[in-house]
Amino acid sequence: MDATTFDALFASVSNWGRWGDDDQRGTLNHLTPSAVMAAASLVRVGRTISLAHDLDTVAGPDNGRPALHYMTRLGDVGVEEPRVNTDFVGMDFHGKSVTHVDALCHCNFRGRLYNDADPASNIDSTGGSVGAIDQMASGVVGRGVLVDVPRDRGVPWLEPGEAISPEELAAVLAAQGVVPAEGDIFLVRTGHRRRREELGPWDPTNSSVGLQPESMAWLRRNGAAMLGSDGDSDSRPSQVDGVASPIHALALAAMGLPLIDNASLEEIADACAAHGRWEFLFCLAPLRIPGGTGSPVNPLAVL
Repeated sequence: MDATTFDALFASVSNWGRWGDDDQRGTLNHLTPSAVMAAASLVRVGRTISLAHDLDTVAGPDNGRPALHYMTRLGDVGVEEPRVNTDFVGMDFHGKSVTHVDALCHCNFRGRLYNDADPASNIDSTGGSVGAIDQMASGVVGRGVLVDVPRDRGVPWLEPGEAISPEELAAVLAAQGVVPAEGDIFLVRTGHRRRREELGPWDPTNSSVGLQPESMAWLRRNGAAMLGSDGDSDSRPSQVDGVASPIHALALAAMGLPLIDNASLEEIADACAAHGRWEFLFCLAPLRIPGGTGSPVNPLAVL
């Protein structure tokens, strides 16, 4: 896709001004109280499944900035009872390893943030004053929908470099018996983690599975509230001239659609297949980081 075509796509999926000139929630506006209540009714067996990976403290080709975790105090020191054990955790969570959610201020395109906000006056060394993770302080709850592309194709995973079309997204959901609804939280499984476990890690910066840019128009038409994947939703090498991460640009800057990157989707995929349904109650609670561009998260699916 050339730059001119991409810019036209950007304009066509843009939600700037849709919910007001000062809106900072973007597609989370689709998560109305009725949508949340409907999602709660999906709990049938009471099984909860984490959609996050263990914190990765080991450097590797897909983890250039490993998280830090070390003990700061051990209970064998001191005389007072009870004795305590304490630890420290630190991380640069944006990347290819930590399960995290991107706030809208994480990405600007051609000098503008979501809703035409100016990054120069709204992002500084203290964080973001618009579109920050504060907008999710009370959590995100809605209907989660797993789009299990490898299962539909009958393969263990998709190969890096592939890009999923809007037609395939629709076909997979139809095969799963799921009708998209406004406020859905779409989780697209590509088999990224299964491939990593069987073949070893690689650098997804240059080679990853994601969506075709045109798929974002499909998500907009269907009223998606959030998009997640076991990668970061961008296919690489990029399918757009001069734009390294077109899905991030379209989702965060144009649509105001928060992204969940590096989700763990293997267990939920097996559970959905076992129960014969690919919809569930989805719950996400980011850390309350004033001005944060995102947050590490442990999303939950409740079947």
